[in-house]
Amino acid sequence: MASIDENEVKHLAELARIKLTDEEVPQLQRDLSKILDYVDALKQVNTDGLPEIAQVTGLKNGIRADEPMPASMEERDAILRNAPATEGGYFKVKEVFKS
Repeated sequence: MASIDENEVKHLAELARIKLTDEEVPQLQRDLSKILDYVDALKQVNTDGLPEIAQVTGLKNGIRADEPMPASMEERDAILRNAPATEGGYFKVKEVFKS
């Protein structure tokens, strides 16, 4: 049985930016251990001779061309109202690179 300890659960939660209560940690620990057990079981399945596949539904991706489209000022303002911070009609984000 694959097991994951409490510290690993807390570390994963921190990486995923998930706040866990002390009561939630043991349940998540059990759930993650079950997932790891399932993955271990899948590793035991003999797949020799089977073709590699990316998906099984046969559905095709309907992606459109990524082309700029003009937006009205009302549309832009409506979108920007959802942003945590804006400046000069743009999204304002934390600096990524120091100049």
